[in-house]
Amino acid sequence: MSNQNLSRDEAARRSRLLSVTSYNVHLDLGNAEDAGAAGFRSTSTIVFSCSEPGAATFLDFIHGGISSVVLNGRELDLATAVDSSRIHLPGLQAENTVTVDGTALYSRSGEGLHRFVDPADGQTYLYTQYEPADARRVFANFEQPDLKASFSFSVTAPAGWHVASNGSETSRTQTDDGGLSRWEFAPTQRISTYITTVLAGPYHRAEDQWSMTLQDGSELQVPLAAYCRSSLAEYFDPENIFAVTKRGLDYFHRLFAFPYPFGKYDQAFVPEYNLGAMENPGLVTFTEAYVFRSRATEAQYEARANTILHEMAHMWFGDLVTMAWWDDLWLKESFADYMGALAVDRATDFTNSWVSFANRRKAWAYVQDQLPTTHPIVADIPNLEAAKQNFDGITYAKGASVLKQLVAYVGFDTFIEAARGYFRDHAFGNTTLADLLAALEAASGRDMGQWSRQWLQTAGVPVLVPETETDDAGNYTSVVIRQNAPDPVSGEQVPRPHRLRIGLYNFDDAGFLIRTDSIELDVAGARTEVPELTGRRRPALLLLNDEDLTYAKIRFDQQSLLTLMDSLHRLTDPLARAISLSALWNSVRDGVLSARDYVRLIQRVAPQESGAGVLQVLLDNALSAVDYYAPASLRGELREELYAAMVSALHAAEPGSDRQVIWARAAAAAGRRSSTHHQLLRGLLDGSTGISGLTVDSDLRWRLWLALAATGLANRAELNAELERDNTASGRVGYTTAAAAFPEPAVKDSAWQAAVHSDALSNELLSATIAGFTLGSHELLDGYTEDYFSSLAGVWAGRSIELASRVVGGLYPGHQDALPGTVPADHPVVQKSVEWLELHPDAPAALRRIIIEAQDQLLRSLRVQAAAQ
Repeated sequence: MSNQNLSRDEAARRSRLLSVTSYNVHLDLGNAEDAGAAGFRSTSTIVFSCSEPGAATFLDFIHGGISSVVLNGRELDLATAVDSSRIHLPGLQAENTVTVDGTALYSRSGEGLHRFVDPADGQTYLYTQYEPADARRVFANFEQPDLKASFSFSVTAPAGWHVASNGSETSRTQTDDGGLSRWEFAPTQRISTYITTVLAGPYHRAEDQWSMTLQDGSELQVPLAAYCRSSLAEYFDPENIFAVTKRGLDYFHRLFAFPYPFGKYDQAFVPEYNLGAMENPGLVTFTEAYVFRSRATEAQYEARANTILHEMAHMWFGDLVTMAWWDDLWLKESFADYMGALAVDRATDFTNSWVSFANRRKAWAYVQDQLPTTHPIVADIPNLEAAKQNFDGITYAKGASVLKQLVAYVGFDTFIEAARGYFRDHAFGNTTLADLLAALEAASGRDMGQWSRQWLQTAGVPVLVPETETDDAGNYTSVVIRQNAPDPVSGEQVPRPHRLRIGLYNFDDAGFLIRTDSIELDVAGARTEVPELTGRRRPALLLLNDEDLTYAKIRFDQQSLLTLMDSLHRLTDPLARAISLSALWNSVRDGVLSARDYVRLIQRVAPQESGAGVLQVLLDNALSAVDYYAPASLRGELREELYAAMVSALHAAEPGSDRQVIWARAAAAAGRRSSTHHQLLRGLLDGSTGISGLTVDSDLRWRLWLALAATGLANRAELNAELERDNTASGRVGYTTAAAAFPEPAVKDSAWQAAVHSDALSNELLSATIAGFTLGSHELLDGYTEDYFSSLAGVWAGRSIELASRVVGGLYPGHQDALPGTVPADHPVVQKSVEWLELHPDAPAALRRIIIEAQDQLLRSLRVQAAAQ
């Protein structure tokens, strides 16, 4: 039976017992280029103390075999010491040294030490990814965040490679066989296991330097490096990456008044990465999707800058000061999400950071926070599987939104003063919510307990609704803000305090909708009167939460809704436009605004939208509205309307502009479910049709091939020829997705077998296969529903949690139609979900969570569809 799922109680007992001084870890990666080598030698020596001599504890190690365990000079009997993924250490002394020598396994799931062979040149690349608890896949350790230690890594690898770790390289020596070298790295500061890291392979490396004169007159110098695969070097832009990095280091040093404590600052862009990035101090890792092989829009560059600065904020929030356990994951992720957006806004040339935050990050939070599995920002995380599932929109984006509300509540300067005190008091240590509240109270002089209870320890999305009355002259006689904030579990109202602005917008002489006035106020309880508006003329648009200061869904009074539906494109302020569009999208998902009205609004608004990032969100939402929220009887008509509007806008877009690229990508996406404009798509591919300024690069080509494959208008030979032309990592993903999209029973069956009943696919190719499979009609896909539910337990037991989550979440049959004459809860897939959950009450909580969330999303779409029939 697996014992990988460390519990919070077990971790707390181990924390009370132990204090860890240091690790010395050696990884022998000399066989990495041998595809037949499943594992590598890992040797870990740990020095630690025990508060209760004579007690016992255990190490964590997910391994492929252990050669020896030596505790305080005594070799332990492996038959009793090794228990699956745990190594028992009996009879501890006050001071202890343990050395574990074993075999760790190379990964294809992105967990632990991931091995990737570049199809472009056949070279092998390695990197590690550990959060929340996968360092134990690479070396034996005490895998919990509050047992910090200093780490010294050494690595044996092919002599021609670049090898890096958290610390600076201190020496490199050639081994006896001549083809290998051994790298030694400087000891780290005291950090947690999950942010240690190793990078190894024939990476391309660029270098730079950053320095600053500190307040005490000393000079802080930080060496910079950036890595990518050699085959991507021609597309790499380290000068832009370094420019953002330097601006971030300038900004955060001024802001936090605590010098960067981890020496060098490397950033590596790596293949098949499961995350956007990871904040390993001294060596941050990123998805190589941020190395742009094809045309990238300004919004994509802004997103990369946001990720760079998000990870940099973690050097203080997360690495310097770390949560004691995963309940307080928000202590680092919410802060980094907020600080990333703030730094992009204040330290770079990008001007739409908070617009992007409102459009993307908060939208993610609103969706997550309405699921039955929602949780407070300060979550209850009883074990590591629960921790893995907690990297969600609440921990990141809702937490960041609440911090933005906190800044409005206490003031920015007070908030930063609290952060500085927090770093000073807890540097290289671990904290809980209480420690942060103490820092906030010291800085603000306020009791933060009530604020914490109302915002951090509640769940669900408040809804703010304006109720207005006017006289015959059109002047307000009453304005009230109603707050509906039910607890998702009890149903009881738990209204939050909101510091927000109300914007009043009217048309100017040129017909544009501009802010003519605003008021700032506190909204509390179920009902808040706004006497400041009494007697004022009703504006064309009354916008609650102007400037996006609080976290809440907002609704519109009837006059404001009419204004937006007719003239939203004339709203000049980008953030006000984003807030309004987000509110309208929430109204679609809540069944308040019909998918038809929303899609037709987007057809009017999108061609006028100047912001590329906003335009991308609008078009994505419009496609989702058609696919999930439009009733089946109307879906085909709406899809063709939207597709035609996209093609028209593509032809009309400014040549070479970001908007032209986005319209082209959107048209390709619409073409996956309609063949109406297939001649245009094929013409773009073969060059017979040209659109001035539009470059049909590798990214767009694969999008176009996917559309043709999904509608049966391409063939395998054409895809093979395209792969031969673009035999790269991203080309392989594009090929795999398109190859699984053909509307043929044999193709779907092959993709299903590969995803569900085989473990041969790497993480990225697994997701590509799933994405292609799900593009299909009910006739093609409905037959797999039974096998999906019968395979769940086996998939979860037989795969890592990362891969199993991709299969379970990606293949849930959630694209369904409301059936006339039935209620949504009686839909066969909903019933299958309910039945499975009832029959598997003891299934792992993380697995049940995915099914519960998918079922809820399906029910939401069915309810909205049914209401529109």
